[in-house]
Amino acid sequence: MKWYKIDGVKNTGEPFIKKVKAGKKSICLVGFEGEIYATAVACPHAGFDLSQGLCVKGKIICPYHRYTYSLTTGKGGEGQNDFLQTYPVTINDNDIYVGISSFWDKVRRVFK
Repeated sequence: MKWYKIDGVKNTGEPFIKKVKAGKKSICLVGFEGEIYATAVACPHAGFDLSQGLCVKGKIICPYHRYTYSLTTGKGGEGQNDFLQTYPVTINDNDIYVGISSFWDKVRRVFK
């Protein structure tokens, strides 16, 4: 896994939703109740930009169809049967880092 520092965003404890880059990958970065979460930027249902949505009760809400996804697990709301990709986040001196697994990292996990 490679860790990418997210430029232009600091951990201030304030709520936010932003579209950022982690390496070459677009990520939806969410500050909610003092925690930072990273998810895929595109809604798996309709492909809409989740960074334009909102966050309520630990779930990000797609601005297009109002589908909801857990910030911690990526699990879709009841009856959705879909998942949103989530990424690990770490904070170091108020700088935010997002971990992105490569294809080979994922293959290695299968064979452990």
